[in-house]
Amino acid sequence: MYEATPILSIQAGDHTRLGAVFDGQGVNFAVFSQNATKIELCLFSPDGQRESARFALPDRTGAVWHGYVPGLRPGALYGFRAHGPYEPDRGHRFNPMKLLADPYARAFHGRWIAARETLGHDAAAPEPDAGPNRIDSAPFVPKSIVPAPETPWNGAPAPRRSWSETVIYEAHVKGLTQRHPDVPAPLRGTYEALGSDAIIAHLTDLGVTALELLPVQAFLDDGFLVERGLTNYWGYNTLGFFALEPRYFGPNGADGFRQAVDRLHRAGIEVILDVVYNHTAEGDHRGPTLSFRGLDNAAYYNLQASHARHYVNDTGCGNTVAASHPFVLRMVLDSLRYWVTVMGIDGFRFDLATTLGREPHGFDPRGGFFDAIRQDPVLSRCKLMAEPWDIGPGGYQLGGFPSDWGEWNDRFRDSARRFWRGDAHAAQELAGNFLGTASVFDRAGRKPFSSVNFVAAHDGFTLADVTRYRDKHNEANGESNADGHGHNLSDNCGVEGDTTDGVILARRARRARNLLATLFLSQGTPMLLAGDEMGHSQRGNNNTYCQDNETTWINWTECDSGLQDFARRLIALRRDNPVLRQGRYLHGRPRRDGLSDVAWSGLDGAALNWRDSSLDGFCLHIRGAAETPLPVPGSVLIAVNGGQSDERVILPDAGPGFAWERALDTAAPDAPPARVAWANLQQVSANSVVVFVAARRAQ
Repeated sequence: MYEATPILSIQAGDHTRLGAVFDGQGVNFAVFSQNATKIELCLFSPDGQRESARFALPDRTGAVWHGYVPGLRPGALYGFRAHGPYEPDRGHRFNPMKLLADPYARAFHGRWIAARETLGHDAAAPEPDAGPNRIDSAPFVPKSIVPAPETPWNGAPAPRRSWSETVIYEAHVKGLTQRHPDVPAPLRGTYEALGSDAIIAHLTDLGVTALELLPVQAFLDDGFLVERGLTNYWGYNTLGFFALEPRYFGPNGADGFRQAVDRLHRAGIEVILDVVYNHTAEGDHRGPTLSFRGLDNAAYYNLQASHARHYVNDTGCGNTVAASHPFVLRMVLDSLRYWVTVMGIDGFRFDLATTLGREPHGFDPRGGFFDAIRQDPVLSRCKLMAEPWDIGPGGYQLGGFPSDWGEWNDRFRDSARRFWRGDAHAAQELAGNFLGTASVFDRAGRKPFSSVNFVAAHDGFTLADVTRYRDKHNEANGESNADGHGHNLSDNCGVEGDTTDGVILARRARRARNLLATLFLSQGTPMLLAGDEMGHSQRGNNNTYCQDNETTWINWTECDSGLQDFARRLIALRRDNPVLRQGRYLHGRPRRDGLSDVAWSGLDGAALNWRDSSLDGFCLHIRGAAETPLPVPGSVLIAVNGGQSDERVILPDAGPGFAWERALDTAAPDAPPARVAWANLQQVSANSVVVFVAARRAQ
């Protein structure tokens, strides 16, 4: 029970800045709730175990409750209690027995405990959600911490790499660093490790320009996972949108993250965060009351119009954040700006981004969320990427986002996997994806970078497992292998899982190289899953969201060095040949020299029959956009042979002053670049990709 005599006083304070703000003399508190009847501020002892004072916030301006506590200092622990109606059928779930985290908290003391006491409803009642839970939840939830005055980002400036040169590396803080032998042992699995010499050396040597991190905003372990002895490893279960997840803290705490960003910037590497503003860790109506639900359930969440006791579940995660609400939208934007202006972040990948663009009439690329970002002087300069779907009505919105956004292109992934697996009709779609999926993205002035291309991501099979497993093997997740999707488009190349058969191993290795070549030779923005360049396998688990162990931690001592060298060559080839990363879509238009910007042909040089369902190969000759000033840089010819027979290709004229160079061959990954005579018949082995580059002749 809290002490009856308050140790401090409280004044009206200011409503203009939400959260807890220290001004040198005291702390101002402000929190949004349009439906509460009273909001209480609770202060706690330094160990968080005892409530030492409780004040009703004395003033309200609009929907913001606020108060100022003179003499209070940074480091003080606090939380809120919200009074109001407990009427779930009207969407209200106020329960002052539940201590609530500040939505604007920068850090937390302690951890959430999956306990019945955190439920806002009485789970033991005869009917589900029949009444409020009268047990105090304070002992089971962390306390918000009053932050010190924030220091604006003063580390190395943002690299601001152009989209055309961007190569994204999707990684998990712990998965990337936990088993690296050259990362100092005390730093492995921490934010500091991201900025270590070993990790930066790997990224720069590979040619990566942007490190995209799985969620690092404070998140919870789901109760059902805790019961199984598992954790929410991926982190898509956010509760603190302004706070770093403490499980990755190293010796320097939150400063370790800023130090890592600074070092990555100095190496020319941007840092992008995967952020989850579409739902929160409070889950559905049976979940705990930890912050938003208790402060104002009907404002923070989208509720079912006909049954407000239940949530709209466009996310598949139990609830959907009401991003169209002005104060909820303000929270999201304030959070994003915090990560840029204080923590030095360069961009964001938005999980289930369709949800953020939903207005009452449906998804709208000109809705409030997108308009707000577009006019924001800070956020409009960031790299912005969408996961362009959710599970709600009309949720698949690939190609529907604003012109300056990138979008995860799952069609690219699927077509690449289908083609190299040998599916019928796959060549036609793959061909379009080689040129940035113009059929989807080329509208309203969009650029090829809009297509964020990938062949594997954290969700699904790794590249190695695409070649090793036909079926998912998720038994370790404790759900009888029922979790995870079955649409893997994978091929085990002859046997499921591990094998010592040399023929199968060679087939798998070439398949992996073909998929990587498809990724880095295509127009658009390539994204590589961390570990794919080293042959990392998750033993067929395509849903490792709860596997915080050696299943997901990259084993650096057993990496496939040959594949890593090949990936490095591919990225360098893309970097050194601008025609592979152009800023305009190619449609076979004539250039100033009278030649078309791109030309297709069969491997035999004949015209392609795009109606042929058995089509399994083609040549793509990229000369450069029609608007490219003359003289143009050397062109590139990509010969793709998905068939079972070797073929011979006659190369076209490389152009005045140029000669063809056989730059890369997935069937001969160690072969160095070699100059060829243009009239020669060039072999393209079965199931392979060969790249020819028009290099300038020696003078």
